[in-house]
Amino acid sequence: MIISDLKYTEADRARISAKVTFEECDQPEKEIFIETPVEFGSDLSLNPAAFLVGTIIPAIHFNEKRIKIDEKICPSLLEGLETVMALMENWTQGMFKPLAVECATSSSVSGTWPRNRAGMVFSGGVDSLAALRLNRLRYPSTHPGYIRDCFFIHGFDIGGVQERGMKYHVFDRAYKAMEKITEDAGARLVPVYTNIRHLCDDRDLWLNRFFGAVLAAVAHALSSRIDLFYIASSYDIENLAPCGSHPLLDPQYSSSDMKISHRDLSWSRIDKIALIKEWKTGMDNLRVCLANVKDRLNCGRCEKCVRTMTGLVAVDGLETSGAFVENDVTPDMFAPFKINIRHREPFYRELLPLLKARGRNDLVKIITFKLKGY
Repeated sequence: MIISDLKYTEADRARISAKVTFEECDQPEKEIFIETPVEFGSDLSLNPAAFLVGTIIPAIHFNEKRIKIDEKICPSLLEGLETVMALMENWTQGMFKPLAVECATSSSVSGTWPRNRAGMVFSGGVDSLAALRLNRLRYPSTHPGYIRDCFFIHGFDIGGVQERGMKYHVFDRAYKAMEKITEDAGARLVPVYTNIRHLCDDRDLWLNRFFGAVLAAVAHALSSRIDLFYIASSYDIENLAPCGSHPLLDPQYSSSDMKISHRDLSWSRIDKIALIKEWKTGMDNLRVCLANVKDRLNCGRCEKCVRTMTGLVAVDGLETSGAFVENDVTPDMFAPFKINIRHREPFYRELLPLLKARGRNDLVKIITFKLKGY
């Protein structure tokens, strides 16, 4: 793979882009980009680390022998990428082979570092809401770890799968809900747009290997604005498994002037739900659904919606949330989907004692039944 033609442009948005050329496969040449509104253009850095980090997983996936980029890369990031490749080889039982990274090495960090400004990826789901809430409860505003920017990214669940379309109108609608949360928390919501996922639309690759690298790519692209980037954990320590975002993986995408932090590993999903239950604005604008249905933040029918609503039932919080039309969960709502795939089982098992204590044996029974794989 060759990464070339790095450039910064401004039109409707400020954009950094690069050309990606595959050498070992028949994948087409593609321009990848990261964009943000022009008002944040001065914060968007033509940082080669963003493109190297964003492309390394597809390069390995397509059996490229090297990544060549004629730019200077921080040696600490290069060391981290060695670990990333070793993890990928281990997680795939040798299918993903490490490749050579051909580049120059930088001898210093940015002249404006440190910036002492923290940001986080913000989807509006349980994990990112809990991360923002914990930050506000623990960090004074004068601390460099205090989150000042929340980055809402187009090109993940919205606009990430090409055949489903870009759905900018869905993104804009979700952005308005997310902005209510960040305004209440005293943080700035910054929209970011990227097409890096389009290098490979394979869903398993995206979820199990790739998406954390694209989050880190966004962080490096914004290194003129922040130097600490939080990624909220999906799983607690007890239930870790290989995943596109992982505590062994995400920090390896750091450089000397950009720290990537995978946070809140001691918090289970139900602990996070109980935490945000007390945050009215967060509860009313909680966004977990990938269906992106018209006129609703959450469809109330998909696996993620039903799972989250069941968690809210377990902590007596569903009826107080404005994010769902439904005010209860019934066993028949579990019929359309499986719950014992993609390492979802831990999220359900932790609900059982709480549901039993609340007398919801109907939900305990259906969850236990579904966990067995029937």
